[in-house]
Amino acid sequence: MDMILEEMFSSELILPDIKAQSWQEILEKAGDYLFEKGYVKDSFKDALIQREYKYPTGLPTNGVRVALPHTDVVHVKKPGILFMNLDQPVAFKEMGNGERDVMVDMVFVIAVHHTEKEVEVLRSLMAFFTDEDSLKRLKACGEKSEMCDFFDKFLKSKV
Repeated sequence: MDMILEEMFSSELILPDIKAQSWQEILEKAGDYLFEKGYVKDSFKDALIQREYKYPTGLPTNGVRVALPHTDVVHVKKPGILFMNLDQPVAFKEMGNGERDVMVDMVFVIAVHHTEKEVEVLRSLMAFFTDEDSLKRLKACGEKSEMCDFFDKFLKSKV
């Protein structure tokens, strides 16, 4: 099941200490970074932000809160998941109701280039998000190398 996640995580897509004041600023940074690295088209950033307004992605997961922003496949060149560990929690609107704020600690920006893969990626990530201990261990990683090791070990244990 997590083979797809293993293919989408990369050390260049792990950002260990992101500083931002708003979810919009986080998504701007994510869009710029993914574009610079060749994962997405220049339309991705605006599409990502507009989709977050319509369909918020903050998840009130246990222990560590996460957000899961993504947008349409037409804006993606190659697949990847950008992991952003925030230095301070930032408010995202809650997925589903869009009314309550969720103070998010980590953001997983999904860039999928085939529609049929999107559901599989979301399902795999949601399974990870239900593992409170793993979320806490990931958040506790201080360095990028520790985060890379965490993802490598976690994903290989799930294959």
